Amino acid sequence: MNSPKLSNQPAVLLLNDGTVFRGMSAGAVGTTSGEIAFNTGMTGYQEIFTDPSYYGQMLVMAAAHIGNYGVHEDEIESSSVKIAGLICKKFSETFSREGKVSSLQSYLERDGVVAIRDVDTRALIRHIRHKGAMNAIISSETTDIEILKEKLKATPSMEGLELSSKVTCQVPYEIGRSDAEFRVAVLDLGVKKNILRCLEERNCLLKVFPMHTTAEEMNAWNPHGFMLSNGPGDPKAMKDTVQTVRAVLDTGKPVFGICLGHQVIALAKGLETEKMFNGHRGINHPVKNLTTGKGEITSQNHGFVVTKESAEAAEGIEITHIHLNDDSVAGIRLKDAPVFSVQYHPEASPGTHDSRYLFDMFTAAMKAAETVEV
Repeated sequence: MNSPKLSNQPAVLLLNDGTVFRGMSAGAVGTTSGEIAFNTGMTGYQEIFTDPSYYGQMLVMAAAHIGNYGVHEDEIESSSVKIAGLICKKFSETFSREGKVSSLQSYLERDGVVAIRDVDTRALIRHIRHKGAMNAIISSETTDIEILKEKLKATPSMEGLELSSKVTCQVPYEIGRSDAEFRVAVLDLGVKKNILRCLEERNCLLKVFPMHTTAEEMNAWNPHGFMLSNGPGDPKAMKDTVQTVRAVLDTGKPVFGICLGHQVIALAKGLETEKMFNGHRGINHPVKNLTTGKGEITSQNHGFVVTKESAEAAEGIEITHIHLNDDSVAGIRLKDAPVFSVQYHPEASPGTHDSRYLFDMFTAAMKAAETVEV
């Protein structure tokens, strides 16, 4: 199948340290900027591009071929592409796959996402790994480096940036059967659709609340438990959300946090977070469950992390999972309450299903709490 013809417009990528990569335009013609990050996954580009946790980030794909299997309406994690821009090596004009499939080019054009192709992404990723995360700008409107340097100066740092308000829902909504066994209040910090699917599959009725909803408003719905979702930005910039989560924890009901949700639980309990030199973004990150001793291959997407020093020093906190590449904190639980969280994405999409058991743990915790109340 053929996609819309790619533009022959030259494009340029300028990094904050002055490094320049040149290529050709893909997606929408324009100029875009944000923090540059790379994902090492070899598949699942559509799910990655629509993950709200990537909001504000320019994404470099390690996979050499992007767009070759098109996009499918069932493989989205939000209603639109959330990345600020795309950098890739080979952007395929043709795509082939069974089902109702359209082109990645038309998909990016629809959402106004600027991309650059024919870049030596191997060299670019090695550069970022050595120099660390930084801001960058892509343009297919101008290749004048001096003009782009001035525009890049106006791009805010990801550190200290609150972004969940850009991707949260505007009004509450429900998903699932009204007669489901469990009622789960979801605080939407940028939730992926597959988190909701995984809960719905486990006999949960979900009510998804905007991030500025109070704990009292969510608890008035009488949920059996709370899900704190993934999302973009710096958790330290979310002081109101941390206060809300502290009140959620005070309800005594089971709470499950994923990624950003994990970080705000940690901040609510007095732990610290920090920006990473380079984040974890890919679908084959090894994690060890310290409770069972088993290893998991996980899907990850984060540029901030809970500091190990604060987690080890905190009373009432147990580190349950560690990342085996760098020994960073990948999961915690409260010793005196049915609250746990992980830094990675157990719902995957894309990625393996090794960690789906965490959703079962959450429903089991709600079941146990219901039994105690009875």
